[in-house]
Amino acid sequence: MRTLIDIPDADLNALNELSRTKRVSRSELVRSAVAQFLDAQSGDLLKSAFGLRKKRAEDGLAYQQRMRSEW
Repeated sequence: MRTLIDIPDADLNALNELSRTKRVSRSELVRSAVAQFLDAQSGDLLKSAFGLRKKRAEDGLAYQQRMRSEW
């Protein structure tokens, strides 16, 4: 299906350059970007939040206690 969208000139220029570099059409780049965006938006909220604290130095329980101590 065809659609009409407005893209700022700077973004369109970057898209054209990427199209030439990757040797794919602009349309393919836009379709891929839309698919990735929709995939990211449709992700399960719980699934996307899993593991967010794993890179923190403070464990979850200590964080929770510290936050509650401020009440």
